[in-house]
Amino acid sequence: MSERAMAERTNCECGLCCTQLENVSVSFGGNTVLRDINLHIHCGQLTAIIGPNGAGKSTLLRAIVGELPHGGTVRNELLHVKGAHRLVVGYVPQKLEFDPTSPVSVLDIFSAALSRRPVWLGHSGTTIQRAQRSLDRVGAGRLMRSRLGALSGGELQRVLLALALTPLPDLLLLDEPVSGVDPAGIDLFYRMVSDLRRSYHLAILLVSHDFAVAARYAERMLFLNRTIQCDGTPAEVLASDVVARTFGRVALPEPPAAAGEARP
Repeated sequence: MSERAMAERTNCECGLCCTQLENVSVSFGGNTVLRDINLHIHCGQLTAIIGPNGAGKSTLLRAIVGELPHGGTVRNELLHVKGAHRLVVGYVPQKLEFDPTSPVSVLDIFSAALSRRPVWLGHSGTTIQRAQRSLDRVGAGRLMRSRLGALSGGELQRVLLALALTPLPDLLLLDEPVSGVDPAGIDLFYRMVSDLRRSYHLAILLVSHDFAVAARYAERMLFLNRTIQCDGTPAEVLASDVVARTFGRVALPEPPAAAGEARP
């Protein structure tokens, strides 16, 4: 996506559905993991997905991104927009499998994703500039020359987020993005994702086990257990009987403080 298109997206308030899921189901060996998933994902909305282990949360994201075969329909198109392009999806998986002793750098990963040029031939100026812009967007510009295996959990998640934002997507899928991040960095990560969503009018689906933190930043929450059993505001979902039966009563958090605002 061009810088001009990004600027236009920054001021976009279309409010249209970016993605529609209709009767989506996923089965493995005759075992139904997901069934009857009907969901409209809107531009500029941060939606948190919660549910018990084995509920199909990660499977849902992988079906949307096209990693898994599924029944039903995932309509990856912007609707009723003049000159609309095919929906661009960014995806941050739950875990990145790699050899931590490998000499591969952050820039090497960007080069592999952005260019067909073999990494051992060096990095083009264009790739370096794009990688730097993407990393700067998530406050990780200083990490570009770092070795991947030397990054902390929080730093690695920022790098993966920057990669998922290149090119800038319409729909961003985050699968437990704070897994392995220290408690002090969890709120910071959520605040950054929320700011990106506002700045670029992204639609975001975020799988989370951190109910309280996710509820502070999400406008919408889904309780998923093979199918969507509850859909509403975080307050509505966390106060629902289905959540209480699964996790017990969950205390509702306060909304996040504005930047620079101290909590009482």
